[in-house]
Amino acid sequence: MNEFPWKKWGLRVLPAALVIFGIILGAAFCGGSQVAEVPRDQADKHDHSDADAAMWTCSMHPQIRQAEPGQCPICGMDLIPVSTSSGEQGANRIELSERAQILAKVRTTEVRRQGDEGAQIRLLGRVEPNESTFRTVTAWTGGRIDRLHVNVTGAKVKSGQVIATLYSPEVFTAHQDLLTAKKQLAAMVNGTEVSKMASNASLEASRERLRLLGVPDNELARMEGQNKPTKAVAIRSPFSGTVMERMATEGAYVMTGTPLYRVADLGTLWIQLDAYESDLPRLAVGQSVQIEVEAFSSEKFEGKITFIDPTVDAQRRTAKVRVEVPNTDGRLRPGMFAQAMVDAGGSEKSALVIPSSAALFTGRRSIVYVEVPGADRPTYEPRNVRLGPRLGENYPVVAGLSAGERVVSRGAFVLDADLQIKGGASMMSAPDDRQAISENLIELSGAELAQLEPLVNEYLSVQRALAGDDHAAAKAAAESIMAGLAAVKFDKNTAAATAFSKVASPLAQHAKHVSMSKDIEEARLGFEGLSHVVMDVLRVFGNPLPFSVVLAHCPMALGTNGADWIQGGKVIDNSYFGESMRSCGDVVRVVDPGTHLDTTEVTK
Repeated sequence: MNEFPWKKWGLRVLPAALVIFGIILGAAFCGGSQVAEVPRDQADKHDHSDADAAMWTCSMHPQIRQAEPGQCPICGMDLIPVSTSSGEQGANRIELSERAQILAKVRTTEVRRQGDEGAQIRLLGRVEPNESTFRTVTAWTGGRIDRLHVNVTGAKVKSGQVIATLYSPEVFTAHQDLLTAKKQLAAMVNGTEVSKMASNASLEASRERLRLLGVPDNELARMEGQNKPTKAVAIRSPFSGTVMERMATEGAYVMTGTPLYRVADLGTLWIQLDAYESDLPRLAVGQSVQIEVEAFSSEKFEGKITFIDPTVDAQRRTAKVRVEVPNTDGRLRPGMFAQAMVDAGGSEKSALVIPSSAALFTGRRSIVYVEVPGADRPTYEPRNVRLGPRLGENYPVVAGLSAGERVVSRGAFVLDADLQIKGGASMMSAPDDRQAISENLIELSGAELAQLEPLVNEYLSVQRALAGDDHAAAKAAAESIMAGLAAVKFDKNTAAATAFSKVASPLAQHAKHVSMSKDIEEARLGFEGLSHVVMDVLRVFGNPLPFSVVLAHCPMALGTNGADWIQGGKVIDNSYFGESMRSCGDVVRVVDPGTHLDTTEVTK
């Protein structure tokens, strides 16, 4: 039986071990969870955080509740503090003490605009020959292949080079007839004109027979100068390039037109990339691509997308994307693996982006946790957002966030679990996105979106005029909206044209209501309908203006029914009350340039 260590090492080790154990145990009780190191000044300053986090739970198993920090008995993860909330929106907010925030490892990232240089997609693929340069060398006559002058793939050939010789009975016989006709013509030097014409006709018929067999004119002239018929017929390559496939063998009999070699010009190559479905909306023919191969890891090759497969592989869920790359120096070789960085920006306005770790997905719905500014303690609330296809480590924001806001990029699951325990609208309990988020968003190019800028500008003129009690100016701006509708022209049979046709008619009707109103109160009734149509324009197509606009709401407008409107700037400018209550209302949403209005949970 093995002895205990202290018997082996000596009893003097035991007191030291007990002292070390006591130090570790004391540190554990003093420090709590070992998730993060808390500076002494913060610990002294926030001793009350233990009272704030009286209960501890597991982010993966919220049913676990303990009065002390530790590890989850199910999965072994470090327990997190269960926070308390206060305030009007406490049910849907998470408040943490600074110590609890450190223990939960919550990190936030600012919502920012990302330039085109960051909007890149990384794809993998393989170098392949350019199929458009493929040429097939065929036998121009039938016969037996006596010799292959090029007998390996990968060999380079030049135009006019002899690549094979074969014995052709047809050519041999026709050549023999040609030489006989030539001798007969020479023998008719002193003959009659009729005999000379007959000999000339026979000679020309022999030449034409060889031409029909495929003998080129320069070869025909050479054969005519020989003294005896040839047994070896030269097959020359009409193309320059690299032999990609050899289909002929020596001794085989071939017919006229039988393929012998397949030749390709490797001066340009194709990079066949595999793109997932989520990448396809960001790819287009003509986009620039940077190619990297392992053989030249420190060098990048430039190319452009020339083709995107219209079908998606049913099993791999990828589509082929073809990139054409010049290869005049011949360094790239078919079969090499390649990595491609595709510039997926291509728009005049850079997009708002958030880290991919900030988004929580349930089906098609996306939720992020946003830091509440100005709170006494770190406070976060969930928000439904609309995100575009993933770009590297980021997601572009289509709707729901504004530049400068801060989203939780680390620890979002922890906050969501805490909110779920409290019974708030967490990721799992929020309604399905089909009920909460409007569909059919249209992504326009910069030129297409610019067509809508005058309409939204004139609407803002109506809004400012009504807020300033200027009825005449409101009517004039409404007439400008009606006149500007004719200038908006999208390509026929496109999603943009169909979507705009649905808003153009009500936009004209409500603008006409304002322009023909008899007094300012009637104009404000028409303005309500006009505002809802403009909200649809911003929701479907995005903000076409070079500056941000806001969605505002006044609960007392229109007989306390409440009403919404769009305005420029965050200082409330109420169009329904004018000068009497011009500052009545609240900002509901901010819509940055190029982003879509998120109407989720907007009171109307």
